[in-house]
Amino acid sequence: MPLAVEERLGGAADGFRLMWRELLPVGRLGSGGYARHAWTAADAECRDWFRRQAEARGLRYEVDRNGNQWAWWGDPAAGGAVLTGSHLDSVPGGGAFDGPLGVVAGFAALDVLRDRPDVLPDRGVAPGARPLAVVNFVEEEGARFGAACVGSRLTTGALGPEAARRLRDADGLTLADAMARAGRDPGLLGPDPERLARVGAFVELHIEQGRRLALTPSPVGVASGIWPHGRWRFDFHGEANHAGTTGLEERRDPMLSYANTVLAARKKARLAGALATFGRVEVEPGGTNAIASRVSGWLDSRAAEEGTLAEVVTEIERSARERGARDGVRVEVARESYTPVVEFDAALRDRLVATLRAASGVAPPVLPTGAGHDAGVLAAAVPTAMLFVRNPTGVSHSPHEHAEEDDCLAGVAALADVLAGLLADGPGGDAGPGGDGGPGGDGGPVGGVAGVPR
Repeated sequence: MPLAVEERLGGAADGFRLMWRELLPVGRLGSGGYARHAWTAADAECRDWFRRQAEARGLRYEVDRNGNQWAWWGDPAAGGAVLTGSHLDSVPGGGAFDGPLGVVAGFAALDVLRDRPDVLPDRGVAPGARPLAVVNFVEEEGARFGAACVGSRLTTGALGPEAARRLRDADGLTLADAMARAGRDPGLLGPDPERLARVGAFVELHIEQGRRLALTPSPVGVASGIWPHGRWRFDFHGEANHAGTTGLEERRDPMLSYANTVLAARKKARLAGALATFGRVEVEPGGTNAIASRVSGWLDSRAAEEGTLAEVVTEIERSARERGARDGVRVEVARESYTPVVEFDAALRDRLVATLRAASGVAPPVLPTGAGHDAGVLAAAVPTAMLFVRNPTGVSHSPHEHAEEDDCLAGVAALADVLAGLLADGPGGDAGPGGDGGPGGDGGPVGGVAGVPR
C-alpha cells in the first residue's frame, strides 16, 4: 500500500488489523466459512465484540428496540447524524467480509476522524456538531429465520412486528423466543421513526459481491443502486411411498416436479438476462428408500428491472404448475419477501464520487449490484449511499470470499474522506456536490486520505 495512505490513516491502520484479527475466529467453521446466525452464541460473541469496541473508544453504546447496536460519537439528540456500519451475521458457510468489513471499517474511519486532527485541517469537526454513529444491523442475511434485513426492515416499518415475531427457524423456534432467550424483549419490536429522524445520511461500506470493480484499477467504487429481488417458497405435494415397490408410472413424486422447476428457473433467467437460484430445499419424509411426500424449495430471483423479475418468476411458477399437473403433484407458491429496485440518493451518491475523485484524481467506478443490503432498506427513509471494496475473484457467500488488506485500508480511507465531509457540513449541511459540502467547499474531501495512485 502507498506509504502516504498508511501515514494518513495513522494508528487506524493497525487498529483495523487488530479488530479484524479479533473478529476473524468468531463463528468460524472447519470449512473456513462462518455460521454467525442471529441470536445464537456466535452472534452474541459478535455483539459483545461490537460493545467492547464502542466502550474502548468512549462512545455512547445503545441497543435499539429491534436489537440493532449503535455506537455514537457525539450527542444523538443533535440531529442530522451521519451513520455508517453494516452487519455481523453470515449466511450458512459464508465468508469473512460480507458485512463485518463495513462495521470494522466504520470504527476504523471513526478513529481516523477522532485521533488524527491533522486529517481534518480547518474543519472544526468535533463530537456534538453533527454526531457520527457506527451501527450493526441484526439478521441482515436472513440465514436463521428466512427473512433478510430484519433489523433494518423493522426499524423502517417495512416489516411488521407481529410478522417478525412469528418468524421461525429450522427447529421451529420463533424469532420472539430466540430474542427472549438472548435477553431481549421481543415485545418492543417495531418501527423507530424518532431514531430515523435523527439520521441525516447513511453510508455503508461493503465488499463487492461480484467482479465489476475487480475489472477496473480502482480498489473502491460507488454503488448506483440495487436490483429488485425477492424470495419465493415453492411447495410440491405428492404421495409418500416405497422406493422399491412402487412402479414409476404409479408414483406421484414431487421430487420430479421440483427438479424440473430448478432447470426451468435456470433457462427462464438466462433468456431474460436475470438471475434465479434454488439454494435451499427441504424434503419429507427424507428417507433414502422413500418417495417424498413433499418437497419445498426456496427461489431467489433478481433482475435489473422489476418487470423482468416479475415475468421470470411468473414463467418459473407456470413451469412448476405444468410439470406438477403431469406428475400428479399439487404446487403452492408463496412470496416470502420482495425488495423493489433501489436507486441510492443521487445527491449523496454524486457527493461520494466527487469526494473520491478529489482525493485520488481519478473518478471511482459507479456500478449497480444485485445483492441486497441494509442500505437498500434505509434508502426509503434517509439519504443513503454505498462504497464497494474490490473483490478480486467476485466470490461471495463462500469461504473463498476475499479482499486484499491494501484494498480494505483504501476503503477505510475513502470512508473517512466521505464521513469527514458530511460531518463538516453541520446538521443542516447540503449533501449534494454543489452545496457547501461539495468539492472545493468547506465540506470537501479530506485531502490525501484516499490518495491511492491508479
